[in-house]
Amino acid sequence: MRSPTVTPQLQRIAAQAARDPDRVLTTLAHLIDEDFLREAYRRTSKSSAAGIDGVTAQMYAEHLEENLRDLHERLRSGVYQAAPVERVWIEKDDGGRRPIGKPACEDKIVQRAVAMLLEAIYEQDFSDCSYGFRQGRSPHEALHELRQRCMREGIGWIVDADGSGYFDSIDRTRLREVLRQRVNDGRVLRLIGQWLRAGVMEEGVLTHPETGVVQGGVISPILANLFLHHVLDEWFEQEVRPRMKGRCFLIRFADDCVIGCELEGDARRIMAVLPKRFARFGLRMHPTKTALIAFRKPEAHQGIDPGNGTFDFLGLTHDWSRSRRGFGVIKRRTARKRLCRTKKSLWRWCHINRHAPLKYQYQQLCQT
Repeated sequence: MRSPTVTPQLQRIAAQAARDPDRVLTTLAHLIDEDFLREAYRRTSKSSAAGIDGVTAQMYAEHLEENLRDLHERLRSGVYQAAPVERVWIEKDDGGRRPIGKPACEDKIVQRAVAMLLEAIYEQDFSDCSYGFRQGRSPHEALHELRQRCMREGIGWIVDADGSGYFDSIDRTRLREVLRQRVNDGRVLRLIGQWLRAGVMEEGVLTHPETGVVQGGVISPILANLFLHHVLDEWFEQEVRPRMKGRCFLIRFADDCVIGCELEGDARRIMAVLPKRFARFGLRMHPTKTALIAFRKPEAHQGIDPGNGTFDFLGLTHDWSRSRRGFGVIKRRTARKRLCRTKKSLWRWCHINRHAPLKYQYQQLCQT
């Protein structure tokens, strides 16, 4: 059941943050009581895999009130300790592998509680150009905004930027500095520090990376988002846009971002300075996924080398084409790498289940 007290508390915090954008909030941890933890448990995914402790959400719920009471007491007395994160690997579109962490059940609950507080604050600060890991925002909205602005503002050049290993390369010292500009509650910062230092367990070996936040952690998306908001979004709005001669825009989903420019000169200036901006904060641009692309209407290509003319964003390939009435429109199709990965996954499933009854195969394939 939804707690009747948590939502008003979050609304008050959000209102304070909105009224005073420069205010540093120093007293937040006291809000994480049993009711707050119960609401955090309710918002935590129940289908996610168990962490290193082997405890699932269903197992934790068998004695939920007793467990939450004990968890709150350990948080209040300062004896709570974060467990190492179990790491698994999944395939990426480019053939590589992405590390995914599986925190322990109690860590997920406490991380969700802290994430709820941070989201209430930073939702007032985040730019409209940011769409990833935010409530009420979706990839579909980012794709719609991208298409509309390219067509409406006469965008002719795209800077397709992608961070290389973004989550794993975040400088934790700089992350804490960014956090303290808005949240300087010692107990909250200590909790975040525990999760960052808890270590990673992989095939029985415990390691302690010195940089990055664990992908898969409940707290990781909001931390990664607020860091890139400082590194990219604020910088683009305050320093880049005023210096451009033509129209331009930024659309970001996590570490995958697209910058649209009306003029080639503006696009080349951004392309030149963007890696330097990332390097200043210990981040790197992906060497193959970051590119400057001529992205103009078909009429503008006459007598001009259009270059590639397409770019991938959020699993879709975007390109200019003509509608049935002959007008220039931006069309989208599934990116080749994403399509190949899906076909490969289907082939693997069919190979493994080739001896299963045809009716079962048909039902399962129809659900994909």
